[in-house]
Amino acid sequence: MRSSAAYLALAGPIAVRAASGTGQSTRYWDCCKPSCAWNDKAAVDSPALTCDADDNPISDANAVSGCDGGTSYTCSNYSPWAVSDTLAYGFAATAISGGSESSWCCACYALTFTSGGVKGKTMVVQSTNTGSDLGSNHFDLLMPGGGVGIFDGCTSEFGTALAGEQYGGISSQSQCDSFPEILKDGCNWRFDWFENSDNPGLTFEQVQCPTAITDVSGCTRDDDGDFPVFSGASSSGSSSSSSAAAAASSVKSSSTSAAAAASSAQASSSAVASSVKTSSTAVVEAEASSAETEAAEETKASSVKVSETVVAEKPTTTAQAESQAAESTKASTSSKKTKTKSACGAKTYSATLGASATAVSAASASASTVAVYHQCDGSDTLFPNGALACAEGSTCVYSNDFYSQCQPN
Repeated sequence: MRSSAAYLALAGPIAVRAASGTGQSTRYWDCCKPSCAWNDKAAVDSPALTCDADDNPISDANAVSGCDGGTSYTCSNYSPWAVSDTLAYGFAATAISGGSESSWCCACYALTFTSGGVKGKTMVVQSTNTGSDLGSNHFDLLMPGGGVGIFDGCTSEFGTALAGEQYGGISSQSQCDSFPEILKDGCNWRFDWFENSDNPGLTFEQVQCPTAITDVSGCTRDDDGDFPVFSGASSSGSSSSSSAAAAASSVKSSSTSAAAAASSAQASSSAVASSVKTSSTAVVEAEASSAETEAAEETKASSVKVSETVVAEKPTTTAQAESQAAESTKASTSSKKTKTKSACGAKTYSATLGASATAVSAASASASTVAVYHQCDGSDTLFPNGALACAEGSTCVYSNDFYSQCQPN
């Protein structure tokens, strides 16, 4: 949809300086192949993924955009999704002062909204497009129903125009019902998590891309590790405590006694479901086979790319259960479906899961487990980690053949 703009990544003597400042937002969904999906746009491991008109991933980065008569379109799972009540992930077209397309393609930014109903909430977006029609420090948030803007690839992709105005898109949530099924969740996100905010102001800072995001786009910058790790809504990455009370107040805590470990597991699950102040880069594993089992829980968030937390995190999340009787387990998951070069399905988000979702019982606590609001289940074919079970206190809820999510009981 866009053409050229900028982010800021000034190379210092040793590290890269993260772009930051005050900016503005708009919204769009034009279905076109994003600019950062072409080869040689920036120093990345691979261009951003695209899909054909049937939402199947395309491996050819030179495929012509559907907006120019070609077969390459925006994949449906580029829709934004809620990680918690105060945190969301997504994608955007950008124009950042002092930068260029080569410096912002596939870079991630933590946006903190300063106006509208969404004020105070945070959204981490990856730049997959460039906005030739955007202003300085401008983030055009990609969301179904946001309006096609200057380009319209949706009519050719779906055989009919999407509802709404060219600029700004739809005006009521009921209009989401007329959208293709694969776009409805993303459309509803605007009225649920985003609270139908109209181009809210924001402050931004460049951060390492959460694996959950790069698993969808398939694109990671070579210099991504030079930027700060996004720690989520809470500034304390991970902490330890020797009491069950501390475990209940922090999702990232550990206890040193058997009794505290049992109560910590329950409290951690509850904390994630109610305040969900952590990003999808933090995974909490609660393991306790009985009241007599001595276990300690420790959550760590580190950054690394690869089959992310499907919505996963550049910073790979690793949860270790340390105890004399409990074995160590590791899970790398996300609140969104893992996007690989061979799979591209629609995803669902915690804020818009429909009542029609079917509950899938969680696997035993001895298996590798994932946290509330993270992806579960799956298959060895589609997901490198295979079928993943939900942590105690949550249930795996089926959404479609490509995605299921752990929901609190």
